[in-house]
Amino acid sequence: MYPKAVKVEPLSDYRLEVTFNNGETRVFDVKPYLRGEWFSELLDEAVFRQVKVAGLSVAWPDGQDIAPDCLYANAVAIA
Repeated sequence: MYPKAVKVEPLSDYRLEVTFNNGETRVFDVKPYLRGEWFSELLDEAVFRQVKVAGLSVAWPDGQDIAPDCLYANAVAIA
């Protein structure tokens, strides 16, 4: 099982700084997901910045979310 997201901060260039319950902080690039009608709503910076921790991962008000395993495995650890 992957660590749970406990804090998320939106960054520039459609990236997220995510802190996990194992103490790690990683940066996740959302750009590859910003296609299709539903996820492209996040191209609006005001919408993108509304990201919140939801369950094990992160989500936006209209229900867009990133799978917990994807969020952790595809994020780059901050040195």
